[in-house]
Amino acid sequence: MNFRFLARLGVTAVMVSALVPGQHASAPAKGRKPASVRTAEGHSDLQGLWTNATITPLERPAAFAAKPTLSDSEAREYEKKAAKELQDQDGASDGPLIAAAGSSGTGGYNVLFIDRGSELARVDGVKRTSLIIDPPDGKIPPLTQEARQRNAARTRSFNRFDSVKDRPLGERCLLGFGSTSGPPMLPVLYNNNYQIVQTPDYVMILVEMVHDVRIIRINGKHKPPNVRQWLGDSIGHWEGDTLVVDTTNFTDQTRFRGSSENLHVIERFKRVDADTILYRATIDDPTTFTAKWTVEFPFLATAGPIFEYACHEGNYSMTDILGGARKSEAETEKK
Repeated sequence: MNFRFLARLGVTAVMVSALVPGQHASAPAKGRKPASVRTAEGHSDLQGLWTNATITPLERPAAFAAKPTLSDSEAREYEKKAAKELQDQDGASDGPLIAAAGSSGTGGYNVLFIDRGSELARVDGVKRTSLIIDPPDGKIPPLTQEARQRNAARTRSFNRFDSVKDRPLGERCLLGFGSTSGPPMLPVLYNNNYQIVQTPDYVMILVEMVHDVRIIRINGKHKPPNVRQWLGDSIGHWEGDTLVVDTTNFTDQTRFRGSSENLHVIERFKRVDADTILYRATIDDPTTFTAKWTVEFPFLATAGPIFEYACHEGNYSMTDILGGARKSEAETEKK
């Protein structure tokens, strides 16, 4: 459950919320630089609470095919239109955004739970029409033939309901959906907050969605190829003021945009001012995509705090998902 929404509605809830060591109660005020944005070791200080919420889509819409950026007036027009479209869905059990969230007409989500921000992402002073900056058309490169065949088999397996293990990781509340945990760490429909804690040897990223945690080892070595993890194995190093993170050793269950266990992601975190981290990630999987592709967008300082995210409150709905499949099978047998 997204407790931040409940707080906004004035709903009183009794919660115990503990800050992890190093967590800031609030981010620097907008436009005011902190006393220092460097650590004692001289590296750029990435610590704090951040959000990557934005209405900029991953891929560039057809309406902006030749426009990677918009003027402020054009952006305001787009943002007002997006806000109206969202408001028009209020109270509906389905709609373009809600269907994209997976409710599929069941009312699983409504507008209350959509908290993706209200503005297009601004980079270098201008609003972007897609998170993808390379290829220049703002589109994901075509899939390889191998990936198309592999993903067709995955689609068939997605319709299996014989066991909890048949269901995707996000549905099982084991990993945030939409690659919110990354890498790459993409914005989704809600809970787009992150906390970064930094030491000389590690960088920890706490993800609000499903409280996933990434541990980046500074100047480390990748684990052996037989050690595979859902979030991959991340090692980092500093290139000037930029933290470069190299992640490999994914499992075949992560499946980012149809990727395989050969997925390789290079991320770059650069704190450009007191309130902004510029984030860039390059996705490389030659067994899935016909070319590398890159996303770029800002992480903005936010006051927080990050509350516990309990997903399905124990994921009791999984019983209903599997039970519904049994009922459907029984009705089919009767026919």
